[in-house]
Amino acid sequence: MHRRPRPVTPVAAVAADDAERLGFVTLAQFLRQLPPELLVLHDGGNGAERLRWVEPSELEDPTPYLLDGEFLLTAGLPFLGGGGAEEPVDAYVQRLVGARVSALGFGLEPYFDAVPDTVVQACRRHNLTLVAVPKTVPFAAVGLEFSQLLESDNATTFRQLADTNRQLMRAVLSARPEHELLAALVQRVPVWAVLVGADGRVRARGTAGAAGGTSAPGVDAAALQPLLARLLSGSGPRVELDSFGTAGSALVFGYPLRSTRDANLGALVLGTDAPLTPAQNSVVSTAVGLLELLVRQRTSGSLAPSQLATALLLHPDSLVSGGTRHLNGLKDLLAQSVSSTRSGQQRVVLGIRPEAAGTPAAPAGTAVPAGTAVPAGTAAPRRAGDSPVRELLEWRRMFDTKLVEITDDGFAAITRLKVDDALLAGVERLGWRLVIGSATELSGLREAHQRAWSLRGRVATTGRSVRVDDVTWSVAGLLGREAGGMLAGRLLAPVLALAPERRDALLGILRAWLGENGSWDATAKTTGMHRNSVRRQIGLLAELLELDLNQAQARAELWIALQYLDELPGVPAEVPAAPESGTGQLPQER
Repeated sequence: MHRRPRPVTPVAAVAADDAERLGFVTLAQFLRQLPPELLVLHDGGNGAERLRWVEPSELEDPTPYLLDGEFLLTAGLPFLGGGGAEEPVDAYVQRLVGARVSALGFGLEPYFDAVPDTVVQACRRHNLTLVAVPKTVPFAAVGLEFSQLLESDNATTFRQLADTNRQLMRAVLSARPEHELLAALVQRVPVWAVLVGADGRVRARGTAGAAGGTSAPGVDAAALQPLLARLLSGSGPRVELDSFGTAGSALVFGYPLRSTRDANLGALVLGTDAPLTPAQNSVVSTAVGLLELLVRQRTSGSLAPSQLATALLLHPDSLVSGGTRHLNGLKDLLAQSVSSTRSGQQRVVLGIRPEAAGTPAAPAGTAVPAGTAVPAGTAAPRRAGDSPVRELLEWRRMFDTKLVEITDDGFAAITRLKVDDALLAGVERLGWRLVIGSATELSGLREAHQRAWSLRGRVATTGRSVRVDDVTWSVAGLLGREAGGMLAGRLLAPVLALAPERRDALLGILRAWLGENGSWDATAKTTGMHRNSVRRQIGLLAELLELDLNQAQARAELWIALQYLDELPGVPAEVPAAPESGTGQLPQER
């Protein structure tokens, strides 16, 4: 046995400032996690490399049973006797380096109380990290420490991947999805990124990555042309590789963006100086898939709405002047856009913003009370900071249609859905109010929209949703109960302030007179009063109300106001048309 003092390095000091990479445990991470009694006798400078496993072995040649990136533990049995000579020790270490072993851990006792000089010199000669493991630290404890670190790292990786995927999805729903998605990608993966279209021109760049410490892609567009030519001329899912001498471009990957029929719609090119980890490759795969969906949506997806919009923009009178074949074509496009059939009917639905309806919006995640049916996919209304694209997608999903327009005070949608009570309740629980139009066909959509649009003010004033089919299409019906009650309370205020008996008698006379179109004789007959008494009471009402009852507008407004007396507290809906005493005289005001 040999004991010779030599310089040592505490484990915690090894590669303390290395960049720990997402997706695996590095040798430096593992060494810092080990007890401080372990001493690094030689640092091979490979602390940033992946550590695959910890493996004990006393074989003279364990390499056939090892994977690259392992931490080999030995108690020194191969170095007893002649095995400890310089030549066999050098061959042993050389075999480990050839098998890409990350480090050698030498256990002290039962065979050695110090690491032999031949082992130390061989590790230095071949630059293999060497760690002395004292007898107080069993090999099993070293392996257990690695397992725990690997498990913790995996959990951290999964959390990071979930957070990254959420960030990528938020980018897709932004106003500039391609740019935001590339920005999110290079923030989480150390690469630069370039998105090109089918014509080979750059559409967006991501330059916030850490690759090479650069703030811009390390390869200009001209240098990328051979790679892009391969990407845009090939077929099927693939990855094209290249390498450039500029910083951050030692490894360049190209991914084609393809349509559902395998047409090349563009490409994503990424550059970096170091191989990506499995977790980082997973993030890249997600980004490629989302970009592919975006370009498909823009160029080959949702064909029916784009064709319908083009036809109506270029031929706005085609609904009136178009032939049967043309109209049937438009009906088919409309049906595809709302997931319906040519003969199916659609309806216009208008959404009024929560603030316009006078009801605060429920924040995201607000629980809906038990017993309230909320349709799957119902989403909270727009909050501060939400993009119009996200809001648009929420309403499209909710009403199962691609035909949605964001308006100044909400949205307008064309849908095949009937908007039943369950769906309406879900929308209202989120603070929104709806105008639900009547079922119609393509040619009637414009008129249906106008009818629904005329009810927006009523919904905003009352804070209540309304179905067009339930509305009485008269002035009183369109005005609504709440607005009508406000009109009655304001217009009839002087009469309503009288004692109940006198108030009701005057209101009865007014209703009868207006109902007989201002005829004194007809009103006298209806009320059982003398015509002069009717004239006198109407004159009194004119003075109280400060109105000229000879004007048609004044009479019309009073007649409408009388229809909403039941909205006022303490006022009966029907007031007597004649005095109960039968004397032809109204009760005197006390």
